[in-house]
Amino acid sequence: MTVAIRELDGLAELKRSEDLQRAVWGQGDPADNADLMLAIQHEGGLVAGAFDGADMLGFLFAFPSATPGVQHSHRLAVLRRARGLRLGVRLKWFQRDWCLKRGIRLVRWTYDPLRAVNAGLNVAALGGVSTTYLPDYYGAMEGINAGLPSDRLMLDWQLSSPGVAARAEGAAAPAPFVQRRVPIPRDLDALLRAAPDQALAARMELRAALTEGFAAGLGIIGFDTEKAEYWLG
Repeated sequence: MTVAIRELDGLAELKRSEDLQRAVWGQGDPADNADLMLAIQHEGGLVAGAFDGADMLGFLFAFPSATPGVQHSHRLAVLRRARGLRLGVRLKWFQRDWCLKRGIRLVRWTYDPLRAVNAGLNVAALGGVSTTYLPDYYGAMEGINAGLPSDRLMLDWQLSSPGVAARAEGAAAPAPFVQRRVPIPRDLDALLRAAPDQALAARMELRAALTEGFAAGLGIIGFDTEKAEYWLG
């Protein structure tokens, strides 16, 4: 399989991305609208996809923020059947190159800090950092996000930082000085199915640990994918 990463071209591909979003997040989670994405794309936003021929396997949507040189990355999705191909990280490196060519040095986005797969991508693989915890950010959600408060981290991806630049070149990132380690469940979806009360308890424990750590002047500087634990420093 040869997968190409490129910007989406025209309304038809943007509409196909709506179907991909629903396949990933569930029918109850509203997809970003193709007409709106088309307008944002024309005004400087990024809408990209991962394609095997004409088959769209992944999707990324980002748009300019109110701050010059800063982009907000809103959606990243990869179909379940394409997982294991590292399309999520490939889409993000495509985004980095796209941004740097346009003078964008910082990309921000939110993600669920209780999902180890997302932490592995956003923090361990990409080198994102965070000092901002957003409790129940979206309110009650549907689809795969149903059943828990929609807590999110605001992640900062400094595109030219030593850690990010090293990862982009496939090199080892500088070793961080870790002051605290905060574990999370390895598989949130499995925990939600088997023991939703334990999933809720894990959400509240992580909220307390990260909120307290951030208030003490620490931030997320890494994630151990083997142990499923955040590094604070």
